[in-house]
Amino acid sequence: MKLFYLAFAGVLYLASFAGDAFAADTMTIQLKTGPVVIELAPDVAPKHVAQIEALAKKGAYDGVAFHRVIDGFMAQTGDVQYGNVSKGFDKAQVGTGGSDLPNIPAEFSKTPFVRGTVGMARSQDPNSANSQFFIMFADGSFLNGQYTVVGKVISGMENVDKIKKGEGQNGEVTDPDQMVKVTIGKK
Repeated sequence: MKLFYLAFAGVLYLASFAGDAFAADTMTIQLKTGPVVIELAPDVAPKHVAQIEALAKKGAYDGVAFHRVIDGFMAQTGDVQYGNVSKGFDKAQVGTGGSDLPNIPAEFSKTPFVRGTVGMARSQDPNSANSQFFIMFADGSFLNGQYTVVGKVISGMENVDKIKKGEGQNGEVTDPDQMVKVTIGKK
């Protein structure tokens, strides 16, 4: 526990904080072109952020492909079940898997989908998000209130822009780029 003395209007206050109350949770994704730092939003989507952090801390995202990348829209990754490039990438199933953790109920918010926003991927069931997420290349207001926002890119967006784009309407990627290493830290 950290103690801080704060002075306001000549009165001294004692405040205590567990840990570093002023630091935001971050997720760093190391790509072949460099790092991408994402400020996570536990105040907006606490259950989703907790799940992402748990998966990242156990290394589940390391080596997972960006299996669906649509130029001008978004780059999707996080299928830890079928999307790991070095541990059995399944081209036929990638994008349909999750993790060994349960699905998460939707945590929709008023946070808009703009360039750099990170959102959770899901099936048509709003309560089916698990491990997959996407990073927006551009604004996508049509997603507002429909998908859970979990954070935003605060540095390295130029590396996101370099992720190999997919072909076809659904953005499937042949020989996809991957998340080399994913870590959780404080800003």
